[in-house]
Amino acid sequence: MSSKSNEDAVFKALANAKRRQMLDALKDAPQTTGALCEAFAEMDRCTVMQHLKVLEDAGLIIARRDGRERWNHLNALPIKAIHDRWISQYAGHAISVLEALKKEIEK
Repeated sequence: MSSKSNEDAVFKALANAKRRQMLDALKDAPQTTGALCEAFAEMDRCTVMQHLKVLEDAGLIIARRDGRERWNHLNALPIKAIHDRWISQYAGHAISVLEALKKEIEK
């Protein structure tokens, strides 16, 4: 998958609040699909699985089978790549603007 299409998949996956909540649920430790279904009981199992598929396709989770269980592990590297490519560059610009404003106010 090209870098641009991978970024698009990550942005698409992160655009949904439920998927972001699922990533938050996986932040501390991997969870089984069954545990995620219990945690998101307002959705049926099929819907949870569809969200997990989008996250997996974007590379945000890695699913591993252990017997009958499917363990979902957070993969934060695509989020870091988005941060490095987009957020950090703009944050640097915003800081320089704030520094210039501070100097102007202090005059």
